Amino acid sequence: MNFNITHIISNCKGVFHGNSTDFDASHISIDSRSLQNGNNTLFFAIKGQNHDAHLYLEELIAKGVRYFVVEYIPEHLYDKANFIIVENTLVALHKVAIAYRNKFDFPFVGITGSNGKTIVKEWLNFLLSPNHLIVRNPKSYNSQVGVPLSILGIEGNYDLGIFEAGISLPNEMLQLEQIIQPTYGILTNIGLSHDEGFANREAKIKEKIRLFENCSDVFLEQNQAIENLLPKEIKKHTWSFTDENAMLFVTQKYTNGSTELSFKTKETIFSILSPFSETNAIENIITCVNFMLFLGEDISFIQKRVTELYPVELRLQAKKGINNCLIVDDSYSLDYQSLKIALDFLEQQKLHDKKTIILSDIFSGGIPTAQLYSDIKSILSKHKINRIITIGETIGKQLTDLPNVIPFATTQEFLQQFNTQSFQNETILVKGARGFNFHEIVVVLEEKNHETILEINLDAISHNLHFYKSKLKPETKMMVMVKAFGYGNGGYEIAKVLEHQKVAYLGVAFADEGIELRKAGITTPIMVLNPENSSFRAMIAYNLEPEIYSITGLQAFLKITQQQNISNYPIHLKLDTGMHRLGFEPHQISELCVLLKNNNFVKVKSVFSHLAGSDDKNLDAFTQLQFQRYDAMLLELEKVISPKPIRHILNTSGIFNYPEKQMEMVRLGIGLYGIGNSEQELQALENVSTLKTIISQIRTVAPEESIGYSRKFKVTHKMQVATIPIGYADGIRRAWGNEKGYVLIQNQKATILGSVCMDMMMVDVTEINCHPGDEVIVFGKNLKVTEIATAIDTIPYEILTGISQRVKRIFYKN
Repeated sequence: MNFNITHIISNCKGVFHGNSTDFDASHISIDSRSLQNGNNTLFFAIKGQNHDAHLYLEELIAKGVRYFVVEYIPEHLYDKANFIIVENTLVALHKVAIAYRNKFDFPFVGITGSNGKTIVKEWLNFLLSPNHLIVRNPKSYNSQVGVPLSILGIEGNYDLGIFEAGISLPNEMLQLEQIIQPTYGILTNIGLSHDEGFANREAKIKEKIRLFENCSDVFLEQNQAIENLLPKEIKKHTWSFTDENAMLFVTQKYTNGSTELSFKTKETIFSILSPFSETNAIENIITCVNFMLFLGEDISFIQKRVTELYPVELRLQAKKGINNCLIVDDSYSLDYQSLKIALDFLEQQKLHDKKTIILSDIFSGGIPTAQLYSDIKSILSKHKINRIITIGETIGKQLTDLPNVIPFATTQEFLQQFNTQSFQNETILVKGARGFNFHEIVVVLEEKNHETILEINLDAISHNLHFYKSKLKPETKMMVMVKAFGYGNGGYEIAKVLEHQKVAYLGVAFADEGIELRKAGITTPIMVLNPENSSFRAMIAYNLEPEIYSITGLQAFLKITQQQNISNYPIHLKLDTGMHRLGFEPHQISELCVLLKNNNFVKVKSVFSHLAGSDDKNLDAFTQLQFQRYDAMLLELEKVISPKPIRHILNTSGIFNYPEKQMEMVRLGIGLYGIGNSEQELQALENVSTLKTIISQIRTVAPEESIGYSRKFKVTHKMQVATIPIGYADGIRRAWGNEKGYVLIQNQKATILGSVCMDMMMVDVTEINCHPGDEVIVFGKNLKVTEIATAIDTIPYEILTGISQRVKRIFYKN
């Protein structure tokens, strides 16, 4: 794709300021951090509630970007680049995408709903791909930014577009409808997602179906209330499990562990053996079949393709690999757009500077082969990939002129020659089209662990960070706590996301935590909140900044700086205003001032204190007293500290409850990980951590028997009991056992029976249709850590930080 700058100015009604309009952009960007930015880039400086990309224009100019769409030109950059000035850069991006969409006259499908949008999109792409050239949004790029970027990424000859649209607030769908301009509409399941953004469920449905206002045909489960809201001239293609008068009547039968779906239309009756039995998957299959029938696909073709459907992995996952490697797993799909996304994620999550990519032949999507691989060579070069392993007949030939390319014809050939020692201390992106079975490569590269895993949603981390940023002034800095292994979620991986988000400081408890982050490549300033005097020399060696909370600690640190002839080393002073844990007390301030006056060995970067009761409004009087004590001590310190230090006193609850006291910086802790101290706060946060395992075995237990140690649970009636491989050695509190707690299986409660064992526990599945190997949720979105903490009289911090290091962490991004 090439975007002429003159056309861009016209499409977005912008005013040009610069030297030349003789420019064709081949890359549209909104992310200043992407390595794909360069002299071929047109950058849209989006201003959001929590960020302003205009702040990074100078950095982009240094990278070679010369053309920008902006709302204002920073004064010092006025003559440094070419600018298109618009009233709203997001609206301008939409206008450019609409103009680009108008170039294509093949039909587009618009998909919306609460659940299943991405699955239906990916399954339709797979099901129809033998007969159609299809373009679609990569991953779940369905937002106000993701949709226009997806449209602007169309390049090649296609005969069908399939684009999903997601909304969370009123008045968002109109823009997406204008960008996608769908010919046909598909409505998937309407559930609870984003209910909080609308007055009621009907309001949400009305907003979603605005996507279909100009469609000729819409495909949905029969629902008269929703059908009545659609324009009368639209033809509704409905399906139903209960109404034989629906255009597609469906029945289902479970036999021998499989699900047989029987379909009845006015013209025919046929059956399909589904590879899935879960309710949502069945609904998504029916939706796909409904649309395929409309397109006139042969029934035998539909039957064959549906049986070949596969679970769609929607997420980019970062996993611990062999030999101190990090594996970025995106092993199920491959096209040019998703490759660009995966490479940015690789850069964001890389554990080592050395980067390897394992790449299969790429679906061309109507793009000429030579052009496609020329574009791929360009982005691989920009990302400075050290080693490129290709698998496939085409890609190996096309990338031969790149350095360090190792070609294999097939995945099996690679696995036969695989040597574990050839992968050491590197970050490896595994990115392949489904037919190449790259999951087999991931299996051999991934460090082996048992089947209990803690999944960490990096998108949720970013969302929660931005939620708290929205409470702050744009200039207020943020320190984020990654101590205690990122509150049990993972230290380096979380720190990498925060560095990518450009937070001002990271906070750790002890020096060794900070040293590990430095060794992993983190360059963001790091404050050590509980430094031991014995660690001061190591902290200086790794450029860590100590919290100083005592006269003796300051004297010890000053002695080392004198010995090493160091000047202006950054330190942070902790004041005790009422927590009575660590910090200088009021009577020590005079002595502290004497030590700091005219002292050039250290530089006081910040002065701070910690609130004891910011989460409880009943303690407001004491919190106000802490503010007063802090101000009084700071007033004395500022007489000898120059320049004025950064002030900070607000923790997570403080940000939410006392934003007027944000000063120059705040400290975000548990809130980043999705835990708030009020219901209002919790409603705004997204779940970060999901602890899951599987069913190991199911047994029938007769009355009069018992379950577990000390026969704590006595069986009174015949029961089905599942054993799951997780126990108190993994971090499950024993207090959660003995029928007090439960896990979720098939989204149903399974009560914990008897005592929690070291490595296992037993749960009641008498009323749940489940099998060995089925997934078990120990906590997550629908079984919150806060609920568990309340039930066993503890706090969420203790549960999160108690999850054992032997539990494998998987980090993912949608």
